[in-house]
Amino acid sequence: MGNDQQETFHTLLHAQRVWDVDLPAFDPDAAPGAPLPLFHQWFGEAVAAGQAEPHTMTLATVDEQGRPDVRTLMLHDADERGWHFASHATSAKGRQLAAHPEAAVGFYWAAQGRQIRVRGRVTAGSSTESQADLHARSTGALAAALTGRQSEVLSSRAELAEVSQAAWERAQAEPDAPVPTWTLYVLQPYEVEFFQGDERRQHIRLRYRREEGAWVRELLWP
Repeated sequence: MGNDQQETFHTLLHAQRVWDVDLPAFDPDAAPGAPLPLFHQWFGEAVAAGQAEPHTMTLATVDEQGRPDVRTLMLHDADERGWHFASHATSAKGRQLAAHPEAAVGFYWAAQGRQIRVRGRVTAGSSTESQADLHARSTGALAAALTGRQSEVLSSRAELAEVSQAAWERAQAEPDAPVPTWTLYVLQPYEVEFFQGDERRQHIRLRYRREEGAWVRELLWP
């Protein structure tokens, strides 16, 4: 990278501003006793605030060497069981979760200066539940799942175009087409943190921690 390009990058980087919006108030003393109701509330408020794609989240896992891996994907549900997402069991994340079934997910909603971090153990849903999850989604999602071979080396874009076209045609003709490797995962939390940004940098961090079957709430230094 040339010096001019590096300097341009630095100029752009340092010109960026954070939370150029009115940040909402958050009283942690009034928060519910469990994290799920607060997540549902904050999600609804993110949607109302115009946050783009609030259902996207970052998923972190570790590979067979214990090296961290991270990617962005879609939240499928959040209920008393945990936070739901899906992928192929044969994908990189699927193989990593099979070997090390613990993960973390993170949400960042810049429209309100909020983050949510969830850590926990991951379990795989049944085949019936996984296929139901897939077939409740769009034709495009089914076509992508039928394309398969996620994370494998691709020989050319032409090969992708050919396989993808065939997958789209099958998805349109067979909306219930099975994809045996498609797996619904549920992250069962033992720790959930809610972060509310503050313009004076007195950020509020409320952590829920599972202890002997109950949730313990505690504030963290920002």
